[in-house]
Amino acid sequence: MEALIPVINKLQDVFNTVGADIIQLPQIAVVGTQSSGKSSVLESLVGRDLLPRGTGIVTRRPLILQLVHVDPGDARKNDESGREGEEWGKFLHTKNKIYTDFDEIRQEIENETDRVSGNNKGISDDPIHLKIFSPHVVNLTLVDLPGITKVPVGDQPKDIEVQIRDLILKHISNPNCIILAVTAANTDMATSEALKVAREVDPDGRRTLAVVTKLDLMDAGTDAMDVLMGRVIPVKLGLIGVVNRSQLDINNKKSVADAIRDEHAFLQKKYPSLATRNGTKYLARTLNRLLMHHIRDCLPELKTRINVLAAQYQSLLSSYGEPVEDQSATLLQLITKFATEYCNTIEGTAKYIETAELCGGARICYIFHETFGRTLESVDPLGGLSTIDILTAIRNATGPRPSLFVPEVSFELLVKKQVKRLEEPSLRCVELVHEEMQRIIQHCSNYSTQELQRFPKLHEAIVEVVTSLLRKRLPITNEMVHNLVAIELAYINTKHPDFADACGVMNNNIEEQRRNRMRELPAAVPRDKAPAAAGPPGEQDSTGNWRGMLKKGEDAPGSGPGSPLKGAVNLLDVPVPVARKLSSREQRDCEVIERLIKSYFLIVRKNIQDSVPKAVMHFLVNHVKDSLQSELVGQLYKSGLLNDLLTESEDMAQRRKEAADMLQALQRASQVIAEIRETHLW
Repeated sequence: MEALIPVINKLQDVFNTVGADIIQLPQIAVVGTQSSGKSSVLESLVGRDLLPRGTGIVTRRPLILQLVHVDPGDARKNDESGREGEEWGKFLHTKNKIYTDFDEIRQEIENETDRVSGNNKGISDDPIHLKIFSPHVVNLTLVDLPGITKVPVGDQPKDIEVQIRDLILKHISNPNCIILAVTAANTDMATSEALKVAREVDPDGRRTLAVVTKLDLMDAGTDAMDVLMGRVIPVKLGLIGVVNRSQLDINNKKSVADAIRDEHAFLQKKYPSLATRNGTKYLARTLNRLLMHHIRDCLPELKTRINVLAAQYQSLLSSYGEPVEDQSATLLQLITKFATEYCNTIEGTAKYIETAELCGGARICYIFHETFGRTLESVDPLGGLSTIDILTAIRNATGPRPSLFVPEVSFELLVKKQVKRLEEPSLRCVELVHEEMQRIIQHCSNYSTQELQRFPKLHEAIVEVVTSLLRKRLPITNEMVHNLVAIELAYINTKHPDFADACGVMNNNIEEQRRNRMRELPAAVPRDKAPAAAGPPGEQDSTGNWRGMLKKGEDAPGSGPGSPLKGAVNLLDVPVPVARKLSSREQRDCEVIERLIKSYFLIVRKNIQDSVPKAVMHFLVNHVKDSLQSELVGQLYKSGLLNDLLTESEDMAQRRKEAADMLQALQRASQVIAEIRETHLW
């Protein structure tokens, strides 16, 4: 099991190469307030002075510290000086450069921190990766985080407390992370900020280990026995006390090895019963053991996570496509695929079926039989026609002479007016189908031919060609639909088989009117000598009934002084009654016309409802389907356009490289985990 930690370090190296933190590897995060002794604890575990020190915020970026145990005989040479050493360090950002001088390591940490975080005491969540190789360390992966602070000091940002808190929570929220909560012994454990923030993400304390520092600085007459025994703050992973070097010890260059010996002596003297379960060496062994067991528990889930991500990145890389080698073949392939997918979407055989809404041919069918059909059925055959309109049309069709029968001209005039109302919904049907065929372009771009996203200029060109084709077919289709209505208006076929019954009704009604009029004549007057017209009551003379139209006391036209028309009535000034009760004949005439209009209108509406969808399919939908491939090839498949159309978007090559690198890293990680199983480490 000891080899599990190097395996995790190897996985960390794999993912460091791609700069990804999508895999949450098991690690130990060190949390504590400023000046709580975090840096001293880490340096004690390493055995060397390597961390920056000073006042205020010193750790301003997460430091991922990997401790790698090596055999004492394994020495490495420094790349620049050629010096040999049994301990050395390597930074990820400096590639293969080896540091044997730990003062240089400290300086590089400071320089790298300032490079990213600046000089104004600001912080950054971009980590620094450092590996320490030494025969004096145990295999561990530690993350040193900025110390918790409350009040901004000097030129620190005003929201420094929130920034640090968010950064700490980001790391310790990782369920694969062991939390090392550092608290000074000369403070009240009940007010420990490190334990408080740890409990927010680990309320049961299952992955929290408490470290009590500065045992030698407690007030005289007090000790940390209750704390070290877990009587004050119980922590499930345990609580370990350590003694750090003082600032004076650091100034006097006291070595970590000497400090550890002094720590052991202090524990034996002050806490003899607890000496074997406290101190830096015990802390290192405990962390090593906890991390190994934690890694063992996390590996199954880690393996599953890596396999899932590998499949996702494989799919992502496939969607980006391979770099273009044969431009002509690639262009023709993309054009053909788009045209095929466009036609398949109309036919309903596309690979990607929309589930959220109707699309393509299904929506066109819905437009024809639901939207257009319901709209036509909602058109009232007699809508917009009042009784006065019908009577007026009948009278206008009779001319100057009264008519005995309902004139057919009035029927034709009125029915044309009603049939004309079918043109607007028919043209709207064409518009809706045209809009849907335009939407299919976007559908194919998003779901069916994702390769087009690689070539934005080609995508724009294809959209323009298809849009132009649809635009050219729209007026042609509209003209055909307009002609369908015009054809119905051109000839009112009263001999239509479905119209025969209505004509029979009209003829019967006319015959009934004739018989009624004959019945109304006086019996004493011979029917063949009946007057043609009876004037209104009033005075009549041998010249006719002119005087009957004059008001009492008025002269006949031309009589009296002045104008020869003095006393004449201007008939155009007589007001026309807006509403009045219809005579029995007028009512019968209106009913006949209404029945004829309704009957014939329904015949025409049925024809239009059938012929308009057929016209739209022939002149628009089918024509575009049949000519789309040839139109795209003719407009785009030209040697002079190849380079321009197949120019990838600026970030596509970069995204393809990142996806390929990540997929390669995941595959290597999967191999590493497979090796663990083969060597029975898991």
